[in-house]
Amino acid sequence: MKKYIALCLLILIAANLFAQFDPQIGQYMYMPTAVNPAAAGEGDLMKVSGLHRMQFTGINNAPMTTYFAFCSPFRIGKTNHGAGARFMNDRYGLFTNQTFHVQYAYRHKLGKGYLSAGVDIGFVSVGFKGDSVNLDKLSGSSYHQSGDEKVPTGAQTGMSFDMGVGIYYTAPIWYVGLSYSHLTMPQVQWGDYATIRLRGTMYAFGGYNWRIRGTGFALKPSAMLMTDFRSWDINLTVLGEYKEKYRWGVGYRIGGSVTVLLGMDIIAGLQLGYTYELPTNKLLFESYGTHEVYLAYGFDILKPKRTNRYKSVRYL
Repeated sequence: MKKYIALCLLILIAANLFAQFDPQIGQYMYMPTAVNPAAAGEGDLMKVSGLHRMQFTGINNAPMTTYFAFCSPFRIGKTNHGAGARFMNDRYGLFTNQTFHVQYAYRHKLGKGYLSAGVDIGFVSVGFKGDSVNLDKLSGSSYHQSGDEKVPTGAQTGMSFDMGVGIYYTAPIWYVGLSYSHLTMPQVQWGDYATIRLRGTMYAFGGYNWRIRGTGFALKPSAMLMTDFRSWDINLTVLGEYKEKYRWGVGYRIGGSVTVLLGMDIIAGLQLGYTYELPTNKLLFESYGTHEVYLAYGFDILKPKRTNRYKSVRYL
């Protein structure tokens, strides 16, 4: 407990804090708009999706992340567009992060697929539960005193404008995307002593859909790179699919975890996914792993006579 409180205080006392803000996602292939606004409007249907991630269960105040997203394609004359919104609530330790963005993408027919360019605009909010800090537990430390004015005694919250951009190309059997979040490097001020400066994060991801003819099976490998150019996160995944309904697979986050993925279409348009991640580092002996649940529904309220199956590389 002392180590945990000392870590929080070390972060707070720093006059300027740079941080990789965005959390990890195991089922990134199902929620591309969480990292790339250019994916808004992919496919033929409106889509509502949600994801809840409980990381390092068994450890007190471990990270917990919730995503909600909505997106839809639309046409203006002969041009194709996409729009949507996304919300994230992230909690770890005494810190809370919240974001809300609206998204727009312009989609241009190119070759056999679509090339999209997108932007998301919104805000980030960073909070700290200063009223939960107990300096008495550090009374024996030579680095702190119980009356340290630089340590908040109440809850702290700050908000700042945020913006991200991305490009995305999807073809009948493959897709690839590149995006950059926190383009404006938002700054959140806590009182007179702490400024949170969020570093931009770059995402590069892609996937392929390989159907095994005459069997009903398909293999769908994918990969995602996430970096703020100080730290790197690389996630590799291979999914199997049967009759376009049942899915399973394995993943590996380099230096971080191994993952088992399961999923299925409950009814036409309604998809459920689950992952379990087991750490490959020292956290293996401290936690019970990470659980992540995903739920999405694709529908067409504008043209109800069309099928409800969501058409994209990931759902073909």
